[in-house]
Formats: sequence, structure tokens, C-alpha cells
Amino acid sequence: MKRVLVTGATGFIGSHLAKKLNETGYDVVIIAKPSMSRNLAELNKFIGGVETLTCDISDYFSIRNTLKVVDPDVVAHLAALSPVRDSFEKPFSYVQANIVGTMNIAHAMMELPDFQSRKLVYASTAEVYGMQKTQPIKEDAPLNPSSPYSNTKAMTDMYLRMMSSVYKLNTTVMRCTNTYGRKMDRSFVIEYLMTEMLKGNPIYIGAPNSIRDYMYVDDHVNAYIKAIEHHKISGEAFNASTGNPITNKEVALKIADIVGYKKKIVMGKYPSDYPVRPIESDQPFISLNSEKIKRQLGWQPGVKLDDGLKMCVEYWKNKLKA
Repeated sequence: MKRVLVTGATGFIGSHLAKKLNETGYDVVIIAKPSMSRNLAELNKFIGGVETLTCDISDYFSIRNTLKVVDPDVVAHLAALSPVRDSFEKPFSYVQANIVGTMNIAHAMMELPDFQSRKLVYASTAEVYGMQKTQPIKEDAPLNPSSPYSNTKAMTDMYLRMMSSVYKLNTTVMRCTNTYGRKMDRSFVIEYLMTEMLKGNPIYIGAPNSIRDYMYVDDHVNAYIKAIEHHKISGEAFNASTGNPITNKEVALKIADIVGYKKKIVMGKYPSDYPVRPIESDQPFISLNSEKIKRQLGWQPGVKLDDGLKMCVEYWKNKLKA
């Protein structure tokens, strides 16, 4: 049985990954940054009961000592500051959490006995590609990040692949597209649209013609599972995307149809309290080519967008009533 340490398990994808690994039979340990406001009891209830340790990955000695205690076969590193728009206001916080934290984990892993037999699976992002001339984007496209967040991810993406070739640290970098299916956070576009429509509030689509490829959380998690299972593949980056790009306007209209929302949707304008993002950084499309992960890891997306949206609307409908 492989022992897997999951960072970022208090977050969206991390919590679902820890839950799936636990259910699949892996020996799972999660770490969380010490916080008075964090309800780890609720998290553990969702995951199914796993060993939970407090650790601050931005502190090298904290993560080094934790890794020595846990002695993992695999580290699934998903901890990060991720809201893109917030990164323009707090770039130094993103550097500390995303760059320093990731380097700390990678170098601390190299202090473990027989470190080359272990594996680090890293959550990069489709955002690292930034502005591209052609789509769908392949893994060999130049990284061209257009936000402080995506810059931190691009730097660590390249750094870990360097560590594979130079230090022989077994790394796999995952570049997944936009994912939906959140159970708590309503600030991302799919969840925002659903919850505001269900409440009958005005809807704003700031970039109606921007193209994204939305992937359900289960498919995202299964991509990480495949990377963990293929232990010997090292130094590679993999896209994970459903291959069905859609404009923000189109996805909003799909959700409106499912919800039964009849009010006019305001196009080309963001909500008044929406964090500012320089217009030059807005990417017109993020659509990924996922043939490599299908071919090398055997991953396939399983949830169609219409089906995933209906499941999520039903969840939020029940949650908002509670």
C-alpha cells in the first residue's frame, strides 16, 4: 500500500483527491497550515478519516520534519494560493506560498532516504500557457503566464522538471483546465453563476466571449490518480482537459436553462465588488490538447458538461435551501 501525503487537502481539488485516495485504499496523510478558523474535523469527516498533521510548507524546517515523520512514497502537492485576480493585489504572498512552498517540499524530499524511489505529483495549471496563438494548446507550447499567480506556477512547473533531469527527483507536473464542482466556494465562475441564479440575483459576465474548457472535479481527481499510479514516469508535464471549449456566454446560458433563470444576463460587465484584473492579462481562450495524458497514463474524462452542470445545480439548490 502506497503512503501518500496530500498538501492542499483543505482546498477544493485537494480534499476530493484525499477522499478518493482514501476510498481507493491508499494510506493517506494530509497536512494543513495551522489556523484557528479552519475546521479540520469537518474536513476529516468529508475525506473519511485520515491522519492529519499541521505544517507550514513555507517554512523549510516544518515541511522537512513533517516529511521525515510521514515517510511518504508519494507527495501530491496541491497547496497554493490560486485566485488569479487576487494575485495582482498580493503578489508577494503568492510567491511565498507557491514558489517558496513548492521548492521547500522538493528539496526536503531529497533529504529522505532513497528519495529517487519516491514521487512528487505537482498541481500546475493551464494558466501557465497564458496568451497563445493556436489552440488546443499542447504541452510543448512555450509558457507565457499573464498574471502573478500563473507566473508562480510557471516558475515551479519548470523548476520541478529541472529537478527531475538534474537531481533525478521523480516529478510529474499536472496542467489541468478550469474545474467546477465546488461544495463551499461560490467565488469561481460556475459556482457564482449557479448560486446567484438560484437566488434570483442579477448576473454579470465580464468576458462573455472568452473560451474555457470546464472539467468536472471527478475527472480532475482521476488525472492525479493516474499520475500517482504511473510511478515510473518522471519529468513529464501533462494537460488534462475535456476537449470541449465553450464561451463564458454559452456556459451561462446553459446554466440559466437548467436553473430556469429568466432575467437578462448583463454581458461585458463584472459585478461591482469583483477584484480588478488588468485587461491585458485576460486570456481569450484556454483550451488544452490532452492526447498525451490519454496515451501515456490512460486517462479519459468521464463527465459531460451538461451532466456535470445538472449535478452541481442540484447540489447548490439543496444547499441554499438548508
